[in-house]
Amino acid sequence: MNKSQDALLRYLPSSMRMSGVRTGKTLDHNAFLTAVKDRAADIADRIPQRPSRVVIAITDPIDCLVSLFAVWRCGACAVMVNPGIKDMEQQNVIATTGAALWLEDGRITEITTGVPHPYDMDGAALILMTSGTTGVPKGVTHAIAGLCDRLDANLKAIGHANLQNTLCTLPLFFGHGLIGNALTALYGGHHLWLLPRVQMHELARFGETLDKNRITFFSSVPSLWKMVLATSAPPKQAVKRVHVGSAPLSLQLWGRICDWCGTEQVFNTFGMTETSNWISGGSFAEQGCRDGYVGQPWGGVFRVLRDGTLHSSGKGQIAVKSPGQMLGFWRDPDKTGDTMMDDFMLTGDLGHLSADQSLTLVGRTKNEINVAGIKVLAEEVDMLLEGHPDIAEACSFGIPDPIAGERVAAIVRSTNKALDALTLIQWCRDNARTDAVPSRIEIVDEIPKNDRGKIARLDVKDRMVEKWS
Repeated sequence: MNKSQDALLRYLPSSMRMSGVRTGKTLDHNAFLTAVKDRAADIADRIPQRPSRVVIAITDPIDCLVSLFAVWRCGACAVMVNPGIKDMEQQNVIATTGAALWLEDGRITEITTGVPHPYDMDGAALILMTSGTTGVPKGVTHAIAGLCDRLDANLKAIGHANLQNTLCTLPLFFGHGLIGNALTALYGGHHLWLLPRVQMHELARFGETLDKNRITFFSSVPSLWKMVLATSAPPKQAVKRVHVGSAPLSLQLWGRICDWCGTEQVFNTFGMTETSNWISGGSFAEQGCRDGYVGQPWGGVFRVLRDGTLHSSGKGQIAVKSPGQMLGFWRDPDKTGDTMMDDFMLTGDLGHLSADQSLTLVGRTKNEINVAGIKVLAEEVDMLLEGHPDIAEACSFGIPDPIAGERVAAIVRSTNKALDALTLIQWCRDNARTDAVPSRIEIVDEIPKNDRGKIARLDVKDRMVEKWS
């Protein structure tokens, strides 16, 4: 499919609307088109004729979406970043992308330090950046055609009736928020309600917010749910469909979310930035529902890599061929090549694939802990610990051991101030295989998250190894 940069704008149905939950600001189809046209006029003359990148670092979600479509209207490629990005990371993004403009709240800055480079991916329309605070950030690059293919698959899997009033609680520089929540709803012609990065004072009224805006669908991450369940009364009106993704979801938490939402149509979803977010999802109502179950692919095919070969079933690293796959990593053809095997993309996720293409995830290859040759998945230990009635959240990781190579360790957030680490370790011994029992646990007030709401496991590991050494 060959689609121009402004194709998504031209395909938006006239029924689409967007509203800011915090501001009350609403744009219907005509108002949105006018705003995009005006913003495009502001930036068009500042974009060089060569293929250009424009960085978008805008806090207000409506202004962010207007700017995104304006950049596409100008035929440029949008680079989405966290509005709170710091100076060093800004410079890393500019150096990596060769961006010509930087859009932020109320200001357009022409970049004179960016050096043009020859590696321009044909059809590049969207670059979603990973963190680049201390090194070269990874730029996941998508074309409009791929985004449209993914959105078509999303609409088919979710259904228009469920998307009528969609709430986005995730940041728009995150593929889960931008593509899965925002663009899917707009492309389907529905009402998008924007409440990115829900604040603590908003959590207590979350159920009321769903009722007030008649929310029929939303998607978020497990960490948000742990806070919502602890602070907010449920909505009076059941939500039609809910997605949870971007981090492991235990069956116990899954069931509690269903009770709170008043529906079993809660889906544990599987997706990544490289695949334009969702590629599958499994419902709590399905017979095969279990820890890590993410259902069958929503378009495309799964394979599993084992012994250097792709198989149609069994255990191993999951590979996918799916609508909306990335063009590649910006300016990094070697890394792009390393992720591909034949026409399939290696996800880095470990799982079990059934003959009917039903997938159950068990962890990430990079989160394996090698205990004397026995592989323990950090996600497995997380779910063990979160099965304790007093544990709200857990982050497990490996720490060096002179004999075993690595030992399992963890930090946890507890709801019981009387709980101590030794008691919790003994509980683990009573409930898990020996290799998976943490040798060290520290109880903390808060577990660090990244700007996408995911537990920052590697940062936690580095911090705790240094503290305990």
